[in-house]
Amino acid sequence: MLKVLAQSWPLLLGVMLLMVGNGVQGSLLGIRGALEGFSTFELSVVMSAYFLGFLGGSRLAPEMIRRVGHVRVFSALGSMISAVLVLYPLLLDWQAWALMRVLIGFCFSGVYVTAESWLNNTASNETRGQALSAYMIVQMLGIIASQGLLAMGDPSGFGLFIIPSVLVSVAFMPILLADTPAPTFATVKRMSFGQLFRTSPLGCAGMLLTGGVFSAMFGMASVYGAMSAMTIAQIAIFVAAMYVGGLVLQYPVGWLSDRADRRVLILWMSTAGAVVMAVAAAVPLPFVLEVLVAGLLGGIINPLYSLLIAHTNDYLSKEDMPGASAGLIFLNGFGAIFGPLLAGWLMGMIGPKGYFLIIGGFFAALAAYAGYRMTKRVAPVQTNTYAGLTPTASALAVDAVLQEEPRR
Repeated sequence: MLKVLAQSWPLLLGVMLLMVGNGVQGSLLGIRGALEGFSTFELSVVMSAYFLGFLGGSRLAPEMIRRVGHVRVFSALGSMISAVLVLYPLLLDWQAWALMRVLIGFCFSGVYVTAESWLNNTASNETRGQALSAYMIVQMLGIIASQGLLAMGDPSGFGLFIIPSVLVSVAFMPILLADTPAPTFATVKRMSFGQLFRTSPLGCAGMLLTGGVFSAMFGMASVYGAMSAMTIAQIAIFVAAMYVGGLVLQYPVGWLSDRADRRVLILWMSTAGAVVMAVAAAVPLPFVLEVLVAGLLGGIINPLYSLLIAHTNDYLSKEDMPGASAGLIFLNGFGAIFGPLLAGWLMGMIGPKGYFLIIGGFFAALAAYAGYRMTKRVAPVQTNTYAGLTPTASALAVDAVLQEEPRR
């Protein structure tokens, strides 16, 4: 790991600064939008727009890189992100914010693809899996740190919009000045969705549903906090707890995953998520318990995402994994578009508890479908180990991590 850090520290440092900037604006918009009188539905459209742009970026960024190269794509997208971040407080209109969120989601998706392909190229065959795993940990640490920055600022002013813009601009310095060659970008042959569904119906349905959970929980967390009269510091702690939970529970679940039927884990973790969300919606909880709920929520969704990819790959040869990973990630991104919209609609109808109910509904649907699939198919022979992944990783990063895991 020390060798990985020595080789890749400029890229990892840049990614951490990027994630601090992205994490601040993601939570800040929900708080500032509430202060400006935006409705819950309007905020849900704003939050959903990011995932629409992110999905588009994941499809178009590889072609952009092949046409003009990593450095130009990196610089152009980074400049656009920095500009959009300072425009938010100048254009206090939810429709303008939605359009800017589409743009910033597109740009961040392209930046992630560029960074991950660059990191993949600089690592050796022996260190590639460690490098991509370190990259994913750095992403989560950056988001956690961003919530500390949010707690120290004033969401009604300009400072919390300017600071992320500066951080994003600074983030590109260590990356672009690093003495590393720009990589080539290979084309991945995609697997058709029909073939992918026939290979793993649970993997496909699960990725759609977890996309909805992920986008609803993170996109609408600050909106929920504002509706629940949390302070800025409390909202920051609430959001940070989700990422801490994801870090803490990722590897214990991975240990179990390599020793049990993954479908059983998917079933019981989804059931646990549904029960926790139902309790949180039905019973008024003190803030300390709300933080615990947030930690459990993050600790369930991140491992579920990794479990679904590992489960699907148990049915695949190593040659088919890149195309399948691209398809699964597209399904996850497509499902993510609808999470904030559904959460915002229900929160507008019944209040803050709609936040937990809609997420619980996604979990319940996944648990029911996992149970159904277990009656239709015997458990697969597990041919690859579980790899800790995050829903923001591109298909290239997911494939690189999985390719480095030993097949059994």
